[in-house]
Amino acid sequence: MKGELHPAHRELDNHIKSLLPAARLKLSPLHFETTEYRELKLWLIDPVGMDAPLSEEEVNAIFTAPPYWSFCWGSGLALAERLLNGAHAIKGKTVLDFGCGSAVVGIAAALAGASKVIACDLDPLALKASALNASENGVELEFLDDFFTFEGKVDVLLASDVLYDPENRPLVQRFRAVANEVVVADSRVKNFSEQGFVLCDQVRAVTEPDLGELDSVKQIRFYQSVVS
Repeated sequence: MKGELHPAHRELDNHIKSLLPAARLKLSPLHFETTEYRELKLWLIDPVGMDAPLSEEEVNAIFTAPPYWSFCWGSGLALAERLLNGAHAIKGKTVLDFGCGSAVVGIAAALAGASKVIACDLDPLALKASALNASENGVELEFLDDFFTFEGKVDVLLASDVLYDPENRPLVQRFRAVANEVVVADSRVKNFSEQGFVLCDQVRAVTEPDLGELDSVKQIRFYQSVVS
């Protein structure tokens, strides 16, 4: 029926409202500076009306179940742009988007010509958001909820802003075990010194919607695995 919300959209919107009653999702176009591609869009939290201080209950709800998928984080935005402008050649390749969140990176990979894209996230709502966003952008993704059950091999593994928790650092070497090439986009780790990786570029990117993060967090560094 015209005007009726997609069931996944309704579920995601209701979840956001359960955390922040004044919040809602909005279909948001992304803005890139180094590519002419202008069509990528995601369902993200609408910043309008969200400038009031959060109550203690709202803060607790956000920290208990963070809706990471409702933001396009700076590292993901920057990595998606690199895929669309051809900085990382992925046409015809099998790609795994680890910790996909909104799946901005996976969607960009599909738009850039990847033959298959697997969106991986532990959060079932992130996978639903990824599917909804993929549909909005006219691409198909496959979905994986547990990285450690993956037994195959991919050409490229992409990971953005997943190392904010020090306990996730060992994952980097696991990435190399399942992918011929790994690209990590990160804005949080100041001394990334993982064996087998080199810094390949740095750019500035801002999370959408803008969270007013520190300038240091807006500096995105790209690390690429090297053949040993």
